Amino acid sequence: MQINFFIHYFELQSTFEMDDNRNNHVQELAYIRSMMEQSSRFISLSGLSGVAAGIVALMGAAAVYVYLGTSPFTGRKWYDVDNAATYEKWGMGYQTFFMLDALLVLCLAISIGYFFSRRKAKKAGQKLVTPSSMKLLSNFLIPLVSGGIFCLMLARYGYFGIIAPSMLIFYGLALINGSKYTLDDIRYLGFVELFLGLLATWFIGYGLLFWAIGFGVMHIVYGLRMYFKYDR
Repeated sequence: MQINFFIHYFELQSTFEMDDNRNNHVQELAYIRSMMEQSSRFISLSGLSGVAAGIVALMGAAAVYVYLGTSPFTGRKWYDVDNAATYEKWGMGYQTFFMLDALLVLCLAISIGYFFSRRKAKKAGQKLVTPSSMKLLSNFLIPLVSGGIFCLMLARYGYFGIIAPSMLIFYGLALINGSKYTLDDIRYLGFVELFLGLLATWFIGYGLLFWAIGFGVMHIVYGLRMYFKYDR
C-alpha cells in the first residue's frame, strides 16, 4: 500500500511539474510573439496627434469658408461664389489661398504628429526611427505623393471639383497601404477616408465639406479612440 501511495504521489508531482513547464512555455511564447509584433510594427503613433491634426484640418476648412464668405450650412457649392474663376480676396486668388491653406494644414499636422509620437516613444523607452517606422513611412508616402501629383494635375487642367475627393481617396489608400506596419485601427480609418472620397465624387461641389469630415472629424474620432485604447 505504501509503495502504491509513493508511486501515485510521484506521478502527481510529475504531472504538476509538466503543467508548470507547459504554462511557462506558453507564457514565453506569448512574450516572444509580443516582442516580434513590436519589432515589426510601429506602435508609437499617438492618438493625441490624430486629435490635433483633426482640429488643424477643421481650422483650415473654416478659413476657406471665411475666405469664400459662405458656410457648409448654406448649401452653396464653393464654385457658386460670384465669378469664382476670378475670385480674389485678401490680395490673393482662390487658387493661391487654397494652396497656402493646404500647405499650412499639412505642415502643422506633420509637426504635431511628430511631436506627440516622439513624446510617446520616449515615454515608452522606444526609438522613433526604426526599420518598422521607415517601412510605414515609405508605404504611406507612395500613394500619398502619387495622389498629390495627381491633384496638382487636376488643378492645372481646371478639374477643381474632384480635387478634394481625390485627396480623400489617395489618403485612404495611403493609410491602408501603411497599416500593415502599424496599428490595425489605421486600416479602418483608411477605409473610412476611402469611402468618404468615393462618396464625395457623387456630390461634386461639396468636396470641402467631405474634406472637413474626413480630415477633421474622423481624425478627431479615431484619435480619441486610439488615445483611450493605447495611450492611457
